[in-house]
Amino acid sequence: MIFTLADEQDRIIRDKLTLVYNALKEKGYNPVNQIVGYLLTEDPTYITTHNNARSVMHSMDRDDILVAMVKNFII
Repeated sequence: MIFTLADEQDRIIRDKLTLVYNALKEKGYNPVNQIVGYLLTEDPTYITTHNNARSVMHSMDRDDILVAMVKNFII
């Protein structure tokens, strides 16, 4: 089996988004709405600081997140 750098990048993004999703859910937010709001505006207040989720989200490039999400949705 061959792994590419793109596969590893997608896995890292998935892991980080899962952490953010879980942190938002734990705090009682609707994670999907909050993440979409952040991706549309890049306003950090959409993401909670719980479990360092805001820093994790900010460490990723929005374009990379969107590319990974579209690739994983379509493929």
